[in-house]
Amino acid sequence: MRLCFLVEEHYRHDGMPLDVARQLTAWGHRVDVLRPGDSLMAISESVRAGSHDAWVLKTVSGGPGLTLLEAAAAVGLTTVNDVRSIRGVRDKALAAVIARTRGLPVPVTYAAARWERLAEIPASEYPLVVKPADGSSGRAVRLVRTSDELLALGPLLAGEGLLIAQPYVPNSGTDLKVYCVDGELYATERCSPLHPGQGVRERQVPLPAEVARIAAQVGEVFGLDLYGVDVLLGPDGPVVVDINDFPSFRQVPDAVARVARAVLRLARTGTAVSAPAPALVPEPTAVPVPDAVRLPVQGAAVHGAVVGGAAVGVGGVLGVGGAGFVNGVVGGAV
Repeated sequence: MRLCFLVEEHYRHDGMPLDVARQLTAWGHRVDVLRPGDSLMAISESVRAGSHDAWVLKTVSGGPGLTLLEAAAAVGLTTVNDVRSIRGVRDKALAAVIARTRGLPVPVTYAAARWERLAEIPASEYPLVVKPADGSSGRAVRLVRTSDELLALGPLLAGEGLLIAQPYVPNSGTDLKVYCVDGELYATERCSPLHPGQGVRERQVPLPAEVARIAAQVGEVFGLDLYGVDVLLGPDGPVVVDINDFPSFRQVPDAVARVARAVLRLARTGTAVSAPAPALVPEPTAVPVPDAVRLPVQGAAVHGAVVGGAAVGVGGVLGVGGAGFVNGVVGGAV
């Protein structure tokens, strides 16, 4: 097969997805690696029907790679993930509406194009997590405890474009990252970016059944095949605080080979946005299950499982009762 990987400059030395490209090459496939942030392309000639079996994107929010992926999809090429799905999670304001509409457990989210409007958020909502709507990799995510802190941060927020703010979800300082690779779910525990210095060692951990169900639902709602979900275990249960369309897959066993096989399967079968899914419903009483089980939600196998509307505010602050999220050529024979 012939594949094209679009890799932004931020990830030019990153093992994911370059190691995947190398693995595919070792298996005898042709992989072209394009760096849209540092190259000149005759785009009208490079992006054409039949040029590749699939295009794969590893990008940052707002990077030029997504435009190239959309161009590939526009001429009928398979993309990994589906380009409409990537757009749905990269815009965190859009993701907030989608997630809330489909019943995912996400915090109330406010959006404002000018940081000064965030001062209109009621004091009862503090502390707040504030970040850019197009942020990625934890960029510019800030915990704001008081309105005075918000005013002090104003100059730093001024150039960030559309901003997202949501009430802070009390937690232990540990994030649960759930990765989905080709229908299989894996959980990793790590230190929250809002609580550095907690001394939490990143490691694979058992995946609670309720979290597994929510993670599988995320893939179904957004139409994603390869993705990650950040979950906080708050006082009222699991809360989704971030979604990534092509994460690092750290701590996933044999991650490079697993992701490479998933890319090949998706290249052969094509990707499509999932059909609408029903709203989440409460789980029945929990019972123990084996280390790997298959859930009746999007066919996701769970590893290490332990079963256990928008309204416009005064002055232009948009309150959404949904998700705002914290938080060359590699050669080879055809």
